[in-house]
Amino acid sequence: MAANYRAARRGKSHRDFAAKVGTVIEEADESLFWLELLERSDISTADETSEVQAEANELVAIFTTCQKTARAK
Repeated sequence: MAANYRAARRGKSHRDFAAKVGTVIEEADESLFWLELLERSDISTADETSEVQAEANELVAIFTTCQKTARAK
């Protein structure tokens, strides 16, 4: 996620930035998937993953807003 955001920041335009931030959103959502899978598979508990899941959800929301702002420009 971090490497993709770095690439997005080097985008050539707002449109390019917005497209690359889309990849960041996908990566954050994929991280959520893996955390949920760990919990469903009884490899981890909700207590162990809840903070990280909350942070991943926050990052999805932040980058989604970021993408919407870039598209509006």
